[in-house]
Amino acid sequence: MQLAHRPEMQIIVSNTTEVGIQLVEESIEGRVPASFPGKLLAFLYERYKAFSGSADSGMVIVPTELIVDNGKKLAGIVKQLANFNKMEDAFLTWMDGQCRWCSSLVDRIVPGKPDAATLQQLERDLGYKDDLLSISEVYRLWAIEGDEKVKKVLSFAGADAGVIIAPDIEIYRELKLRLLNGTHTLSCGLAVLAGFPTVKSAMDDPAFSAFVSDLMLKEIAPNIPYELSLSEARDFGLKVLDRFRNPHIQHQWISITMQYSSKIRMRVVPVLLKHYQPEPPPHIVLGFAAYLLFMRGQSGPVTDDRAAYFKDLWQNEPDVVVKTALSDQGLWGADLTEVPGFEEAVRKNLDVLMNKGAAAALAQLNTKK
Repeated sequence: MQLAHRPEMQIIVSNTTEVGIQLVEESIEGRVPASFPGKLLAFLYERYKAFSGSADSGMVIVPTELIVDNGKKLAGIVKQLANFNKMEDAFLTWMDGQCRWCSSLVDRIVPGKPDAATLQQLERDLGYKDDLLSISEVYRLWAIEGDEKVKKVLSFAGADAGVIIAPDIEIYRELKLRLLNGTHTLSCGLAVLAGFPTVKSAMDDPAFSAFVSDLMLKEIAPNIPYELSLSEARDFGLKVLDRFRNPHIQHQWISITMQYSSKIRMRVVPVLLKHYQPEPPPHIVLGFAAYLLFMRGQSGPVTDDRAAYFKDLWQNEPDVVVKTALSDQGLWGADLTEVPGFEEAVRKNLDVLMNKGAAAALAQLNTKK
């Protein structure tokens, strides 16, 4: 709150994961708010008072959570919370007019701290010890939606061609969200069930590599819910496949399963609903079946807000699990049992996964292809 009084403070960047950008109706007076939007509102109100609502005291706010229109969504939640706290209209006008709420997306695979042996070798090569050393791929993109004022404030963009500030970043978001994140999401549970610890180890397996490639290029790319050419989607997808094969990146599949359910809803369901073929997409079907089985909690730790829901649901027979989960509009924003043939296809794939294993499910898929 003291920082709100400092004029040199201009930028707020958030990375709270998808579950952090949500409305919690709470008072911000006399206490530390529980939610991130609550904390942000308290900070902005303090700044508004400290500078008497001046035009140059507005903040540039850049959320990086993987949510569609994350800047607009965060602004809407903070405004709702301001109304809940009965804040004055002049403050709301200042937030709308003087603050910039910039939707953004980050695209870079960052596995994090290397294993002990790699870290030791890197420190020998570097000649110093670094307790915060982190591994990432060379490719990077930070696309930020903003006007000339945003460009001026975010002057660091000029130091790196990987930072793009533009009035519309939707095409970057859709390509990344669907082809990279969507493929990761539909592959992670299956990879864990198949015994692959990392993305690279799975890409070294011909059957799994074929699954990832066909999922991305044949099922997701043609059905991205955005107006772009198939060649643009395929070009981006081929680059993503190269990134997945990077021998220097040890990206753990189990870490990709974090908040699995919300990722399926945001990254996968829009693609599934756009798929107008007579038959349900087989690779998406298998990925969805693997998700349901992973959520039973017997293949690895489940770090998901819906973990308890699925723990209870898996007290039932698999057919009941499939029907109940797919029809739950609270999970997906739609009844997925209404997608022609999807429920039956997921049920059959789940049966193969449970009784024959992931390798058999992949082999069966490749045989059909």
